[in-house]
Amino acid sequence: MADYMLRLTQEENIVLGAPTVQRLIEGRSGDAALLYLCLARNKAANADGLRAELGWTAGQFAAAEDKLRAMGLIRRPAAGEAALAPPEKTAPPPPETALPDYSREDVMNAIERDAGFSAVLREAERKLGRLSDASVRKLLGLYDYLGLPADVIMLLLQFCAERKTEQFGEGRLPTMRDVEKEGYGWARRELFTYAAADAYVRSARERRGRYGAYLAALGIAGRAPVSSEEKYLDNWIDWGFPPETVALAHDKTVLNCQTFKWPYCNGILKRWHEKGLRTPDEARAETARRRGGGSGSSSGGGEDRDAWMDEFLK
Repeated sequence: MADYMLRLTQEENIVLGAPTVQRLIEGRSGDAALLYLCLARNKAANADGLRAELGWTAGQFAAAEDKLRAMGLIRRPAAGEAALAPPEKTAPPPPETALPDYSREDVMNAIERDAGFSAVLREAERKLGRLSDASVRKLLGLYDYLGLPADVIMLLLQFCAERKTEQFGEGRLPTMRDVEKEGYGWARRELFTYAAADAYVRSARERRGRYGAYLAALGIAGRAPVSSEEKYLDNWIDWGFPPETVALAHDKTVLNCQTFKWPYCNGILKRWHEKGLRTPDEARAETARRRGGGSGSSSGGGEDRDAWMDEFLK
């Protein structure tokens, strides 16, 4: 691009992910690319408004629309939606129980007429093995109902496969239920572009790389954390606790409970977080202050048996 310079103000910028741009280039359709740009600028526009803005005939518009569908860059609209519906969504998705009851005809139409979904299905079966009819419907729900684009779902499949391998070793594959559950999480986080999903995956990988130090602080070795344990670890990382402070909370938990309990340990750390305590020295100083002020129990570690902790033992 040495001979060209794009002159765009901050307000004029429209950001497209590299996979989307590559797909538009490979489609070799200037009309399709122009239509996608119009959609990206104004997602609320209807087909008639877009056609008028572009000055196209109905046939020219339909051809560009079909090209975008074949690229997997727009999806078939649900009842009541505009004729053109980009995969991006901005509102939180409905509850998981609200997944449409796709018929076999719905599934077959999606496979035969939607190149994006067909590509997703091939990748899912490459990663997970042959899918049952119920699993294919779940996959269609992620693509059609939640609006996750094809390239995002492919990244989702890779992410789920990596996590399962880390937790259980080579050879263990995620189930479609694992993928569906994670997919709803991505939709709630509004990861509707490849760039956003990739940033999340990179952050999650970096976070998982830190789990080992925290597990070691808890005396756990030789395994990855399960999903429920990851939620606690994520809390502690988000709260800014180093592994050394977690080790201190572990010791207090075992002292008071005679065994390690994740909710109890989380309760201790939550209390320290609310008080702005981060390091072991800060936590010990607070313990000494409480004992000196007579506000804690006279037994060792008894300050952690206050009523505030009861809820964490249920």
